[in-house]
Amino acid sequence: MTRWIVINVPSWLVLVGLVVGIAGGTAVVQALVRHRFPRLERGEHNEMAQFLFPVIAVVYGFLIGFIVLALWGQVNTADQTTRAEGALAAQMARGLEVLGGAERVRIRSGLLEYGRAASAEWTDAATGRARPGAETALNRLYGAYEAVRPRDDTQRAFLASSLASLRELSKARTERLLEARSNVGPPLSLWLVIFLTSGLVLGFSVIFGCRQARMHYGMVGAVSVLVAANLFLVVQLGYPFLGEFATSPEPLRAVVEVLSTPR
Repeated sequence: MTRWIVINVPSWLVLVGLVVGIAGGTAVVQALVRHRFPRLERGEHNEMAQFLFPVIAVVYGFLIGFIVLALWGQVNTADQTTRAEGALAAQMARGLEVLGGAERVRIRSGLLEYGRAASAEWTDAATGRARPGAETALNRLYGAYEAVRPRDDTQRAFLASSLASLRELSKARTERLLEARSNVGPPLSLWLVIFLTSGLVLGFSVIFGCRQARMHYGMVGAVSVLVAANLFLVVQLGYPFLGEFATSPEPLRAVVEVLSTPR
């Protein structure tokens, strides 16, 4: 469900929907509570609430902060993996002049084919699914390097370095696909914990005694917006390769632009 939301719903609309839904729903519950239990306005229970609410707020803040930090770390890791893949492809394109004309053209074409295929499959790869085209292009690139017959020490050194970079590129691609497949947001059990702690924070703010209704609604509204913003971050950061907060395929596209430039 959250994946569909991240893919199909603009992030600003998700934020607005969460704020309106949570703040509006909490306001309705608050109005019912104030009407059904008018004695709560006297604040006779506030002494106990003042002890429990800070404890719940601290636990909630620590939990949400930890989750958001972990999810942001996944986004950064995905971005580094994609950048490494693009940088390796660009690095392999350098120094091809030491090879013969036919070999140079074949390897350059293979790198360009892989860059285009990897960019084209980004949408599918973002959910952990690899297209055969990119895998085929990578295998052809391996074949192009294996077909090189070095004629001097310079070509041997270049070939050894390029093969090492190609293995690193293949590793980076595998890591990218595995990250996209495994990093799919908090599990159901953790979502239950998030909803439970969020409900406790909202619940204690609702039952807190306050004779001035306007001040009470304002306080509960502020807490509702805070909870909505936290849920928004958890939803958006749960998928490192999807949504507006995700990493982008620009490093791979940059490789295509570099290799497409006539020389």
